[in-house]
Amino acid sequence: MPRFMGLVKMEEGGGMPPQALFEAMDVYIGEQAQKGHFLDGGGLFGTEDAVNFVVRQGETTRVDGPYAEAKEVVGGWSLLQYDSLEEAVAAQQEFAELHAKHWPECTMVATLRQISEAPPEPSDA
Repeated sequence: MPRFMGLVKMEEGGGMPPQALFEAMDVYIGEQAQKGHFLDGGGLFGTEDAVNFVVRQGETTRVDGPYAEAKEVVGGWSLLQYDSLEEAVAAQQEFAELHAKHWPECTMVATLRQISEAPPEPSDA
């Protein structure tokens, strides 16, 4: 059964979601978990404590947050499992629509990506 990663990107410092969205998400996630679709997930703290390791031209550099140039940050994630891509896309749209309904002033992007079940092929380049 294919697995998917759901990511939520939004403006950093955009405020906390309203209680109505928290309540709607509790119901939605509970239903998805009961059906075996929601495997795990959660929200992320802001980027003020984030750490990135940048690899460029054979050098590794540590870069600590916050990132003034960042317009959007990943604010949440989920690990999902559906029978098909179409079913996962429909569920991700339903998830995004919960935000539109209960937090209409927010701007967010709900991204769905399928998880590769095999290691990538190495490049000889």
